[in-house]
Parts: sequence; C-alpha cells; structure tokens
Amino acid sequence: MKYLVTGGAGFIGSHLSERLLAEGHRVLVLDDLSTGRYENIAHLEGRANFEVRVASVTDPAIVERCVNEVEGVFHLASAVGVKLVVDQPVKTIETIVGGTDNVLKFCARYRRPVLLTSTSEVYGKSEKIPFAEGDDCVIGPTTTRRWAYACAKALDEFLAMAHWNESRLPVVIARLFNTVGPRQTGRYGMVIPRFIEQGLAGEPITVFGDGTQSRCFAHVLDVVGALVKLMETPAARGDVFNIGNAEEVTILQLAERVRTLTGSKSTIRLVPYSQAFAAGFEDMVRRVPDLAKVRRMIDYRPTRNLDQILDDVRAELTTDRT
Repeated sequence: MKYLVTGGAGFIGSHLSERLLAEGHRVLVLDDLSTGRYENIAHLEGRANFEVRVASVTDPAIVERCVNEVEGVFHLASAVGVKLVVDQPVKTIETIVGGTDNVLKFCARYRRPVLLTSTSEVYGKSEKIPFAEGDDCVIGPTTTRRWAYACAKALDEFLAMAHWNESRLPVVIARLFNTVGPRQTGRYGMVIPRFIEQGLAGEPITVFGDGTQSRCFAHVLDVVGALVKLMETPAARGDVFNIGNAEEVTILQLAERVRTLTGSKSTIRLVPYSQAFAAGFEDMVRRVPDLAKVRRMIDYRPTRNLDQILDDVRAELTTDRT
C-alpha cells in the first residue's frame, strides 16, 4: 500500500511513518513543519519508498494531489499542545477544521480509506470515569479558550461520521489519550518531556495547579501499532475508538517519579493556572480511557507501562544533552 500521513513530521506521525515502512508500505508525508520537525524524519529521507512534501493540509490543491496518489490516508495534522491551543485559538480552529474538511472531501472524491486521529479532549468536563466512546461530551462555554480545541476536534468527528453516513466513506476515528515517547517536545506544554528536561537540568519541576489532577500516558509505539491495525480492519470503519493506557497517575506523583528517575535535587514548584496560561484556561480533574471497545476490535493491549515511557524519554533527552 501507499499511504499519506498528514502531520508525518510530528512526534506521532514520524513513528507511524517508521511503522508503515517497516511493514513494507510506501509513505508520503505532508507536513508544513509548523509544529512537526524535519529532524524527526531526516533519517527516512533517501529511501525509495518514502517522500516528504512541505505544505499545509489547509491548501486544498496540495491535499487533492496527495490523496489522489495514495491508497489510504492517516490524518494526524493538527494544532497540538495546551499552550498552543490557548495562545493561538484562531490558528487552532482553522488548522483543525479546515485541514480535516480538505482531507475528508478528497478522500470521499477518490474513495480512499482514512483514519482520523481525534483526542480525549472531546470528552470535556465529563465526570463519568472511565471515558467510553458512547458517553456524552460535556464541553465548557465558548468564552473559555480551552474548549475551542475540544469543539474543533469534535466537529472533525461529526464531519467524518457525516461522510460515512452519506456515502460510506471508509473512515475510522481514533481518540488518543496522552501519547508520549521519544521525539516528543515540551515546547507546546507536553508534561513528561518538560518535567524530565527540568529534572535533568536541576531546575524546579513546575506543576500547574495543585497537582491532584490525574492523567493516563500511553507509549507512542503502542499507539501507532493500534492506528495501523484499525486502518487494516474493515469492521472498524464508521466507528470511534479510544487508544491509550489506563494506568492513572496524578501530576504531582508524576513529578516525584521524574525527580527520582533523573536523580535530581530539583524542587517541585506549584504554579497557579492563572500564572501558567493566558486567561481562558480550564483544566480537567481526571481523564481515564475505557479501552474495552478497541480491545474487542483489534485486541489492543498496551505493552509498555509508565516506567518504560519515562525511561525512554529520559534516555533520549540525556543523549541530547551530551
């Protein structure tokens, strides 16, 4: 198969491209390098079955040419990270909704199967734990910037399901929960690389809020394996699946584990949300995935726990510092 990976120079997209190449597929990456990095895919250039085009998914002419050349599409291109979402809300909405509209429109025109990556953010402020795919989404007010991202990704899902319902476009939606691993940067607010960088540098490990909020972290290699399997499973089309890991940890506990892992004498400093983000930020207390549905569909079972995730990120960041 020849696949298009939008956002293929990003953290997850680059690992997905590697996985597809390892399975013998050809890969065309489309990325404008706004949040992705060329360094993530530099080692893949030069291969006969790999190509990169530096352009945006918001350009319909480019997207149409790319979709027409391939046999399937993994659509990962998106605004990423809490900091970017809060600081650049217009770009966030335009990139997500405009890019997905282009991808789905041309996939429908040329009948290309497409996997759309969504996010756990669509569950919003729901207090029903764990989050299951059929649960209601509880979104905050439009005056709170944080919810622009959640609503834009939810609209992506509605649009994808509309194409499925109207024309049976072969589409599957994957809601990702806090994917972490090598190549992820703390630049856009991702907590694990940020904590580890601070620990290695002996700087205060900064925890936003009171640290009692909890998250579940999945290794990127587990996640990309699930994405490939979902794309290859016809029974998954027209449906939504959580992908993540159900191992829950509070952010304060995470900071303490990072401090131990890095052998650091860093202090742990609590920073109020009002100081960490611009006005319009609101956080969720817990975000835990129900993985029963994806387990039934593709026998998805995460193989790497949080300790392994932290070790992999620490090893890469330690190497970067030497």
